[in-house]
Amino acid sequence: MKPKPEPNGIDLDRIEKAVREILYAIGEDPGREGIKDTPARIARMYAELFNGPNEDPRRHLEKVFTENYDEIVLLKDIPFHSMCEHHLLPFIGQAHVGYIPRGKVIGVSKLARIVSSFARRPQVQERLTTQIAEFLIREIDAQGVAVVMEASHTCMTIRGVKKPGSIMVTSAMLGRFRSDARSRAEIMSLIRDR
Repeated sequence: MKPKPEPNGIDLDRIEKAVREILYAIGEDPGREGIKDTPARIARMYAELFNGPNEDPRRHLEKVFTENYDEIVLLKDIPFHSMCEHHLLPFIGQAHVGYIPRGKVIGVSKLARIVSSFARRPQVQERLTTQIAEFLIREIDAQGVAVVMEASHTCMTIRGVKKPGSIMVTSAMLGRFRSDARSRAEIMSLIRDR
């Protein structure tokens, strides 16, 4: 049998074998018509959902623009999904990413791509929020970076405590957004303004 290609270094064959074992363990027959292709489908899905560690988010900053602008730049309501590293179940929500430039701005779509790059790996929301903020303040030398993330975690809505509708909110405020209360209040007001 010819080995499957390994997208982004992900071992598809190994995932398929593990999924077959899980199916056996829960009392299923992996050869049953309805699920015989499930291990391959899950392997491809994991290759898609977990390709973040193999992606360098700096590739989204290859083009920056010199701009004499020093007010808030905010992209709100960026849809994202990630996988909780504790249960490998998704958490899904919206990210709000803002920064105060220091002579350099980036294309607006790059903010969404950076969120996705960090989200496509086993995560906890707290780390994800901080990773995005620290990456941006370091890489674009912003005066301040604010990241607020809101998400529903299926690890607590469909199992365990089973509390659908609950939303977890995390924030990371760096630079001026941490040291200047007025800048922090302004970005939070802009995020809340619907």
